Amino acid sequence: MKTLLLCAAIATAVAACATTKSPTGRTQYIGAVSQEQLNQLGARAFAEVKAKKAQTTDARQRTYVGCVVNTLVAQLPAQWRTTGWEYAVFVDKEPNAFALPGGKVGVYTGIFTVAKNQDQLAAVIAHEIGHVISRHHEERITNQMRTETGLGLISALLGARYGEGVAQTTNQLGGMAAQGLFVLPNSRTQESEADVVGQQLMAQAGFDPRAAVNLWQNMIAANGSGPPQWLSTHPDPNSRLKEMNNRATGLMPVYQQARASGHAPKCG
Repeated sequence: MKTLLLCAAIATAVAACATTKSPTGRTQYIGAVSQEQLNQLGARAFAEVKAKKAQTTDARQRTYVGCVVNTLVAQLPAQWRTTGWEYAVFVDKEPNAFALPGGKVGVYTGIFTVAKNQDQLAAVIAHEIGHVISRHHEERITNQMRTETGLGLISALLGARYGEGVAQTTNQLGGMAAQGLFVLPNSRTQESEADVVGQQLMAQAGFDPRAAVNLWQNMIAANGSGPPQWLSTHPDPNSRLKEMNNRATGLMPVYQQARASGHAPKCG
């Protein structure tokens, strides 16, 4: 009976999925989870990372990252500014960063080896925030449900929603949240879209959009022949550089207007 009820609940959730348009106009399938559930998953995944990784004790690094995050968030649409964003800087030599639903931003100290200034750091963080405001996490979960490849995550979601009847799976929510929202790679389509959204966001906030190109060049140089493993699902580096460079040229008026309007970040 429990299995039948679970299947029925999954079928109901999948049936409730809807299509929408992403910030770049791409058709997305979303709606398998509510925004509240998505935020809870993001918070749980963030808590899991914080439990496993040490955070920096360098106040300057925390202040630096916080300044960039807050400057970018201030330029988000109203529905995203009210999320209550928080950030953490983790001690890890990998040049990595992430953002999760519910307004959670994580930065690894290794990112400072490739992000040489505030504009390049903004390029990283804006890209990750771009995933959130483009609803990529929700899209991934919905696609997992639709293709029945995320049964563990589905069970966890249903456990959180329906309570003690599926308490055993509810206990696994933290791990599944991290798996579904952080560990699994994004698709190349989502990565390209986050590039577009992130570069637009950084320009609006008064960060130089050309820095995204410089950041990627630093990434490649730091790893020798190619991008680091965590970028393995990102678009082809050469094509990405060309697209970013062309986009930066088009965004210069946005950047210049932001600066003229008083948006001149001084984060470090």
